[in-house]
Amino acid sequence: MYIVTGGAGFIGSAILWKLNAEGIDDILVVDNLGSSGKWKNLVNRRYTDYIHKSAFLSMLKSGRIGHIDAIIHMGACSSTTESDADFLMENNFHYSTALAEYALQNHIRMINASSAATYGDGSLGFSDSLETMLKLKPMNMYGYSKQLFDLWAYRNGALNDIVSLKFFNVFGPNEYHKEDMCSMVFRGFNQIRQTGCLRLFESYLPEYSDGGQRRDFVYVKDCVEVMWWLLEHPDVNGVLNIGTGKDRSWNALAAALFSAMGLEPNIEYIPMPGSLKDRYQYYTRAEMEKLSQAGCPVSFAALEAAVSDYVKDYLLQADVYL
Repeated sequence: MYIVTGGAGFIGSAILWKLNAEGIDDILVVDNLGSSGKWKNLVNRRYTDYIHKSAFLSMLKSGRIGHIDAIIHMGACSSTTESDADFLMENNFHYSTALAEYALQNHIRMINASSAATYGDGSLGFSDSLETMLKLKPMNMYGYSKQLFDLWAYRNGALNDIVSLKFFNVFGPNEYHKEDMCSMVFRGFNQIRQTGCLRLFESYLPEYSDGGQRRDFVYVKDCVEVMWWLLEHPDVNGVLNIGTGKDRSWNALAAALFSAMGLEPNIEYIPMPGSLKDRYQYYTRAEMEKLSQAGCPVSFAALEAAVSDYVKDYLLQADVYL
């Protein structure tokens, strides 16, 4: 059995899609559906059972789940603006360490979701090396909760046996429920349909033009290809970046989005909220040498091709889910 926590979420439901494509449907989905619309991400998928996250750990520790092939831990609060630090400590850090301890004690393959938010303002670069990891200072509590897990895994020797993935700017199908945390591709698509215009932030640094701020945008389909490869290669462990290794501007993303929608670009540059000015990342780019040297053969789609696939095969279709 494969366990996917956060299995109804964005990346979690995408890895369900990949597992199903590989002929695997003995899957236990762990999540907190509540009154959200996340259940729609499960409709097209095949899995054995669903368990609420509050009941999962006790069931796991009591031995009621049976044989487990792998634990794919994507479940967490992913809001970078979440201000309840105690909640993040329990939900993102303590829950994750409890799950990792069980996986280690029972020799179960575990893939954990970390985040590029751990890199903070980027002043220390974006290397997934141990040396860099030990120096990082995230700018928000979400990033700090993810950093705490990576540090725990290092101090307890767990990085020799588990994978913790630092996802960069992931976009693609099944993200609709993330609201303010949705990618600019999803939000921009809806802006353009409603107003004919896409709004991007002005720049406050002379080296970046308006909309010229740069990010490492990575398609969710490529992310799950990497995760599948890691499931097949349990000897590859540690903290690993998941990005394309290329930085592209918001203007380039906007151009790709308008092109995919068959429209001429129409961009409005708006002031950045004061609350963001002091903690806005102007540049991110994943260093991908570590994953490449481990032998991972996955090639990442160019931004234009990925945006086109997302828009034409999902956002413009009646069935928008993987």
